[in-house]
Amino acid sequence: MSRRPRIAIVGGGPAGSLLAILLARRKLAPLVIERSESFSAAVQGGRSINLALAARGIEALRSAGIDRDVGELMIPMRGRMLHDARGTQRFLRYGQRRHEEIYSVSRAALTALLQRLATDRYGVEYRFGHRCVDVDLKTGAPIVESADGRRALDADVVLACDGAGSEVRRALVEGGAIEATEELLDHGYKELTIPPGAHPGSQIGDFALDPKALHIWPRGGFMLIALPNPDKSFTATLFLPHTGASSFASATAGTAGDFFAREFPDALALMPDLDAEYTSHPTGILGTVYCKPWSFGGRLLLVGDAAHAIVPFHGQGMNAAFEDCIVLDGLIGEHTKASSCDWPTVFERFEESRAPNTRAIAEMAIENYREMRDEVRDAKFQLRAQLSFELERRFPGKFIPRYSMVMFHPEIPYAEAQRRGAVQLRILRELTAQVDALRGVDFARAAELIATDL
Repeated sequence: MSRRPRIAIVGGGPAGSLLAILLARRKLAPLVIERSESFSAAVQGGRSINLALAARGIEALRSAGIDRDVGELMIPMRGRMLHDARGTQRFLRYGQRRHEEIYSVSRAALTALLQRLATDRYGVEYRFGHRCVDVDLKTGAPIVESADGRRALDADVVLACDGAGSEVRRALVEGGAIEATEELLDHGYKELTIPPGAHPGSQIGDFALDPKALHIWPRGGFMLIALPNPDKSFTATLFLPHTGASSFASATAGTAGDFFAREFPDALALMPDLDAEYTSHPTGILGTVYCKPWSFGGRLLLVGDAAHAIVPFHGQGMNAAFEDCIVLDGLIGEHTKASSCDWPTVFERFEESRAPNTRAIAEMAIENYREMRDEVRDAKFQLRAQLSFELERRFPGKFIPRYSMVMFHPEIPYAEAQRRGAVQLRILRELTAQVDALRGVDFARAAELIATDL
């Protein structure tokens, strides 16, 4: 009888913990290596930027049998609430069906919950305070550092879920085992807070803004967003260029108040701790990671952000990583016979399946940034959005808005959503080129275009 493989997962964040649960359900007993010192440290440390959970991520949680547990952390957001410079708000729905909404989830709370579910329900072992610092390229074993010193990790299979700044990926690149590039945006981000009851018209302890929306202050080359939290606060994130007239270089700690008074006056009224937070909170970087191959030696595989980190503007980073976990779990089941898994084939098939799709969502995420910070203000953009909903109603199953394909249709691969989305955009632009309202659209021509092009 074959010995059960020793499987190590590097990184106990959301993707690493979900993968651990899936493998534990297969009786594979993974070991999770996590750099945080404890469960509480994992909750308190790291990035706090809110996560957007959509259909692909929910489907993965459902496959793992934990969607109801995570549901307690989810706050539904039905659309974008746009705030103009005068403080006027306009709501744009994400979809037109009741279930077509996305969910704000605290990264820290989700990480803590998944770790607890993995340990308490599925018996997964975590080794906290263990940090991967290198990889032995002769054996493929990660070198792990802890209070007891450094040693090679004793594992037959290593699944690296250690995020966008993956130490496993770095070590493989430095050793010449794989190639990787990191394309940084010239924009960064800073997290701020809108506390409960900050609005003069709200009651003490209430949400200061509509909690059923993702709030956006689009300003062309930059923007502010805010997502609701269970404690009725909002996590606000400022996205700015690093340099220029309106940038982190010009909006310094001493001038942040003036910058917000000029660009986001209604948000400023809700942020009593702006000066202190702006000074103390770091400015984060944003970028896209491309690497090839994703595996090494038939025993080590990069998963999630470690293989394909993307910018956060389509809310799909975690969803794509969760989708990775489901695809990988399915391949393990497909290629396991008599308790023995063909890991090299699993890794090869995994990359073949996921690489085109993760590249597609990386490109769409950058495009969505331009849309969120600028195009949503344009009347033609709003007309095309209205028309896309109307075409979806008139031609069900044939025309689905690209945003909906990405966010609400996990059965449609990212690459297919990108391909169909490009065709649909050409159709929308043709149909709206000479009109300024939905009543002027030639729907007979729309039917022809959809029949021939889609």
